[in-house]
Amino acid sequence: MQNKGFVRVFAILLALVCIFYLSFSFVTNKYNKEATAYANGDAAKENFYMDSLANKKVWLGYTLKKCRENEITLGLDLKGGMNVILELNVADVIRSLSNNNKDENFNKALEAARSRQSTSQRDFIDLFVEEYKRVDPGARLSAIFSTFELKDRITPQSSDDQVVLVLRNELKSAIDNSFNVLRTRIDRFGVVSPNIQRLETDGRILVELPGVKEPERVRKLLQGSANLEFWETYDLTQLYQYLSEADAILARMVEDQASNGEEAAVDESHIAEVAEASAESAPDSPADATADIDSLLGQLGTEDKEAIQSDEELAKQHPLFAVLSPNVTNNGQLVPGAIVGFAAKQHMAKIDSLLNLKQVKEALPNNVLFRWSVKSIDENEQFYQLYALKVTNRDGSPALSGDVVTNANADFAQDRMSRAEQVVSMTMNAEGAKAWARLTKENIGKSVAIVLDDLVYSAPTVQVEITGGQSQISGQFSIEEAKDLANVLKSGKMAASVLITQEDIVGPSLGQEAINSGVISFIVALVVLMIYMCAVYGFLPGMIVNGALLFNIFFTLGILASFKAVLTLPGIAGMVLTLGMAVDANVLIYERTKEELRAGKQLARALADGYSNAFSAIFDANITTMIAGVVLFVFGTGPIKGFAWTLLIGIAVSFLTAVFLTRLVYEWLLSKDKVKNLTFTTGLSKNFFVNPKFNFLGKRKIGYIIPLAIILLGCVSMATIGLNSGIDFTGGRNYVIRFDQAVRTDDLRSSLDEQLDGSVSVITIGTSNQVRVSTNYKIDDNDPAVDEEIGNRLYEGSKEYLPSGTTLQQFTEQYIQSSQKVGPSMADDIKNSAVMAVIIAMFCMALYILVRFRDWGFSIGVFVSVFVTTLCIIAFYTLFWKILPFSMEVDQTFIAAILTVIGYSINDTVVVFDRIRETIHDYPKRDRYQVINDALNSTLSRTFNTTLSTFVVVFCIFLLGGTTIRSFTFAIMLGVLVGTYSTLFVATPIAYEIQKRRMAKKAVLEPATVKK
Repeated sequence: MQNKGFVRVFAILLALVCIFYLSFSFVTNKYNKEATAYANGDAAKENFYMDSLANKKVWLGYTLKKCRENEITLGLDLKGGMNVILELNVADVIRSLSNNNKDENFNKALEAARSRQSTSQRDFIDLFVEEYKRVDPGARLSAIFSTFELKDRITPQSSDDQVVLVLRNELKSAIDNSFNVLRTRIDRFGVVSPNIQRLETDGRILVELPGVKEPERVRKLLQGSANLEFWETYDLTQLYQYLSEADAILARMVEDQASNGEEAAVDESHIAEVAEASAESAPDSPADATADIDSLLGQLGTEDKEAIQSDEELAKQHPLFAVLSPNVTNNGQLVPGAIVGFAAKQHMAKIDSLLNLKQVKEALPNNVLFRWSVKSIDENEQFYQLYALKVTNRDGSPALSGDVVTNANADFAQDRMSRAEQVVSMTMNAEGAKAWARLTKENIGKSVAIVLDDLVYSAPTVQVEITGGQSQISGQFSIEEAKDLANVLKSGKMAASVLITQEDIVGPSLGQEAINSGVISFIVALVVLMIYMCAVYGFLPGMIVNGALLFNIFFTLGILASFKAVLTLPGIAGMVLTLGMAVDANVLIYERTKEELRAGKQLARALADGYSNAFSAIFDANITTMIAGVVLFVFGTGPIKGFAWTLLIGIAVSFLTAVFLTRLVYEWLLSKDKVKNLTFTTGLSKNFFVNPKFNFLGKRKIGYIIPLAIILLGCVSMATIGLNSGIDFTGGRNYVIRFDQAVRTDDLRSSLDEQLDGSVSVITIGTSNQVRVSTNYKIDDNDPAVDEEIGNRLYEGSKEYLPSGTTLQQFTEQYIQSSQKVGPSMADDIKNSAVMAVIIAMFCMALYILVRFRDWGFSIGVFVSVFVTTLCIIAFYTLFWKILPFSMEVDQTFIAAILTVIGYSINDTVVVFDRIRETIHDYPKRDRYQVINDALNSTLSRTFNTTLSTFVVVFCIFLLGGTTIRSFTFAIMLGVLVGTYSTLFVATPIAYEIQKRRMAKKAVLEPATVKK
């Protein structure tokens, strides 16, 4: 074997990298257990514990926050939570940029583009421009968009291309701002390890929230409109005496309630909370954070504090100032400005509740509002500023609304020392300019707060009256902070709604069940595979392969961790499937080695030739499977991407472990004279498929008829019964409900029909007491209240199957195990992507075979084979979905199974074609009929062993992997069988037919013998 040194070094380095990245998961697991023990079931305490240690270095110089970013993350289908895809209404953005132009052709084009977008993969702006030119061929876009707000960038003379460029930039700004607003809302929501990312489609944002238990609250949070506002502010020097009085009132309330034994308005849990937060001092605990609280409290500078001996006493005597540190200097002087004080993250909600008590509000000015800063003031992200805003309008509205802002940009300007500093330039319309001039004139030397979503993004101090609507905001911004503030300011003019187009909710119990079933199926499949290899090829060869499989798992998990990939239940299935396919390489090697041994070669020579002769087939097979994985990764979403990613990594790793590492082991054993009489057979497999003589080509017509009959039956069934399309393709909602007792699906459907206008289907999922309810009731209605309405209707329809007294909240939290929503536009996108993925995969496979084998016959045979395999699986699904006792929906996971099967089927076909190519090369004048039959027979043992091992592995997942992937694994099982059949009776015979005709034509010019 050449380059042994390189293989050893590469394997060692890869192992070290994998150990490094996997170590983070062990570290974070340790701290997660500590947080759980500390919190004792209190989610808020658990979050506080982890947040307080976020920037503490805990492993190899990495902070806990960095360790958590590098750990293997479980998908929501494994740990429970909420997955949402939001879509910014791009049409609203375009309409807003036109200043809500009433032009009839413009609005027609917008509506037409909106309709086309549901069935097109192109972006909205391109579709809009096409439609506008279609409805009004001679019109220029500048006539619509040369508004006052865009006058600096679009003039009546601007070309359409220039206008489109501006529209794209403005749309990007709107998306960026929506993304930032959502990120801020989610950070404040208190979810552990949320994930938010932009998707490739314009205007779509993915949000993953682990462990969410209040989906309705999350929906309102994500879809709520973001209002930009400008507020006048109070100065702390004006307000401090009122805050001191409020603190004294709270202290008297605590004392009075304690002496009278009344129910406390300022509850004792608040006092205990403050005391506990300050008392934590053990290593690796939140003490690091609370020490900062103490240092802030030390700035109070009051005589009372010196007399207080405990934090609990401080909390009793100063309930407000124990958690809110006033903005004072080190010597106790108040700092002028709108910042009232600072507070730890875990105390913010408590401060809000104290300031909203009736007695406190009566002590404060009636026109004061308190709002928190959007960003923390410390690196640990534990402390925030509290601002005091002043209400100057009778209706409680802000001094100026954000819709007057026409443009904002991050820029550079020179400060007083002639140094460049980052600033934000802001432009207002005529109406806003007048109001802004008045506002700035009245507040010279004071702060004006910029507020979005009730959070203060900035509170610049007004230096002079600003006229003309042009302003500059400075404040030692970083480049990113300046961009974010500019986007916030521009959001005021964007009247764009954000809608939920896809939603998945998985309850924690269902997530735990998924983990259990995934792990069990993985272990069982691995054990069965190991036993199979030892039973077929002998103990030592089997154990060498088994060792390679264990390294395959180790490397796959390590690489997943290094790429910060998410492990989903389909991902676990992909890993198990990869093991089955990884065995194929060793089966090929062992079968070729057995052939060399039967030819009389010594063991060392036979092994070397076995590895060498099998290499090209293994390489081609892996490449074709990876093509399917890449297509799946590009066109898949959510868990399907996880499956594709795991499959790709597993295939790449299997090439290293099966081909190179196992060979190193054999060469080491041979060099030490540890093995002499290996035969790679056992009593069970010794005479199995030795020199078979099946006439496959002679039976090719029968081979054509069987799949053709299945496809014809499928066509009839498709015309009469159809497919059981999932909501991924049709749009709608799914709810998995687990009752306390078995339920009859027909009875439950009847009850729900009355509530949901008959658009309901109910099937049993897993056990007899668990059902899945599917409905497209009001799926076109984007009103956020619809989700709540359907929840109520489900509850009413299910009442008779629930224990007496069960409330709506109990039904939602305890009985609904998961829910899923896919909007119509999202469903069309998924469906179009699925069809395109299958077609592209087929053509890519055929093209690769053409390039590798340089023979149209092989390429056409492959294409027809995968096409037949795909149609047969679809036929089985349309024939049996009403008969078999599990869901057989055609959805994203079904398409993932189809693509996997295409890759697997090609894998099998490539091995046969490779043997044909090899035989033709060695015996160019041998009869082609005999060559192909011999190739099929000589690879039959490998075909059988690979098919059986893969089928057994997938069957384990099918039985034990849980209901959510049962249809997925069933499709793969069918594909393994049908794909193998297609290799033997479709792909290879068709390749022969084409080659025979080509040779017959050639014989006209050059006499040759062609067997009929």
